[in-house]
Amino acid sequence: MGRALAAERVRRDVEVLARAGLDLPTFVEEAMTSLRRAVPFDSVCMGTMDPSTGLLTGTLKCGSLRGVDEHDHEWGLIEYGSEEPTSFARLGEQGVLAAGVRAGTVAPPDGSPRVADFMLPHFGFGDELRALCRDDHGRRWAGIALFRLSDETPFDADEVDYLGSLSGSLALGVRGGLLASLAAIGTSPLAGPIVLIVDGSNRVTRTSVGADERLSELTSGPLSGIAGGLIGSLVGAARRYAQGLTPHAPRSRVRAANGMWLVLHAAPLSGGDGGGTDVAVTIEEARPPEIVPLVVAAFGLTPRERDITQLVLQGLDTRDIAGQLHLSAYTVQDHLKSVFDKAGVRSRRELIARVYFDQYVPRMNAALDPSGWFLDRAG
Repeated sequence: MGRALAAERVRRDVEVLARAGLDLPTFVEEAMTSLRRAVPFDSVCMGTMDPSTGLLTGTLKCGSLRGVDEHDHEWGLIEYGSEEPTSFARLGEQGVLAAGVRAGTVAPPDGSPRVADFMLPHFGFGDELRALCRDDHGRRWAGIALFRLSDETPFDADEVDYLGSLSGSLALGVRGGLLASLAAIGTSPLAGPIVLIVDGSNRVTRTSVGADERLSELTSGPLSGIAGGLIGSLVGAARRYAQGLTPHAPRSRVRAANGMWLVLHAAPLSGGDGGGTDVAVTIEEARPPEIVPLVVAAFGLTPRERDITQLVLQGLDTRDIAGQLHLSAYTVQDHLKSVFDKAGVRSRRELIARVYFDQYVPRMNAALDPSGWFLDRAG
């Protein structure tokens, strides 16, 4: 009972943190501090991802890994250049949200060279629990890896399932952290979401930077009267969700007065009888499908070859690529042969590794834009 109660409290903590408008390092630090109460671990590494490819764009480390970067290149070679059954790319391909190495949830318990030949000798870690931070649209915003020392109890299947159940909230917090970081470096606050907290008396008690300007496109009255209109309906729906009367937290897509489409989310911040529940409302621009970063422009690919390479980076096989692009499998293979020749590689795995080391590693840990790609595209 104690473990279940702790797990539920941690879940609520992470959901609140994800909507609190925290910058990325603060969100990761606070979310991981809370998570440790439900899933104890020695160290953790969270890597932000480019949602269009699933390749890592930066890392944040806590515990004994904090500040340890000298083995990152070697790690990258294993992650993207070897057949590792619990690599983030493989989990994404298989639609798996979380996997435990010693728990054997996706491969035999002794089937991870990354743990046996890299993590154990370099850091003393005998087990690893991984999860993807994936949003409702299937986009991967980050990957998280928890570690336990070799003399500690391995992660069990329940812990694997639990971390996987936090995937969506962690993804929301990571993306929100990226947007908060943009505001901190001087980007217009309207480039990212705004957050407001409505208390049990339907008063807006806190707002993020830029809230007044964004809300002026949705409401004709001051913030104090906001609960009577569009946002008020979302707040009411969120309270019904808190009582278990509806299966999903409310979400609405509306067109603002300036013609921009916005997405509004509302979520309860605490339990209660409904009328006294505080609610967090998030409002952000509704974005079209993210434009594919031209990370392979240096290879001189044709538009069709770029399309195919993009899908390879996302983990699709030949049949799925053919279906998505309305091509025959033979045509896809012909294009792939041309891509391999231009990129100087011999396989999909080598292609992914080359893109990662050529296009991502030189920009690693740079500022990211709302698409998850690097803010400075000139690099």
